[in-house]
Amino acid sequence: MPESRHQYPDIIRIFNQTFSGSYNTQLELGGDEPIYLPADEKIAHHRILFARGFYASAMHEIAHWCVAGPKRRLLEDFGYWYEPDGRTEQVQAEFEKVEVRPQAYEWILSVSAGFPFTVSCDNLHGDFEPDRLTFMATVQAEVLSILQQGLPLRVKMLSDALRDVYQIPELHPTQFIVK
Repeated sequence: MPESRHQYPDIIRIFNQTFSGSYNTQLELGGDEPIYLPADEKIAHHRILFARGFYASAMHEIAHWCVAGPKRRLLEDFGYWYEPDGRTEQVQAEFEKVEVRPQAYEWILSVSAGFPFTVSCDNLHGDFEPDRLTFMATVQAEVLSILQQGLPLRVKMLSDALRDVYQIPELHPTQFIVK
């Protein structure tokens, strides 16, 4: 099997070159669980730690960082809680509601890198099967809306950097058609 052109040291380098100076934030390889850690008395920069060297994990955590505003970026994990696997149908619906924007950003950034995107319902052990296709359609509609309105600054900065490195043409809505 040929080696993927998407290696985690590359996304670390691209992200850090783009944001280390302007946002005092660095992407770093983490352990089993991703986490965002704001600067503190021991480490002077904010850190996005993504799981186990997975390129997709880096993209997802970056997308959450792109959603977080200035106040949230001063809080560990942006001040959010994580509802573990095995959610009820109601909790899953609430989870998906707050995941639409981050997953839309993740999809945009993934296309910008020529990297495959897969929507994640993230509920493998629940007592019901989430409607992945409906959630994907919701995320897709959000992507198309974002493209129409114009990319937010941090998403645009990283999208431009990724497209430059991976030689991906300008983003177009047809790149987000699910086949």
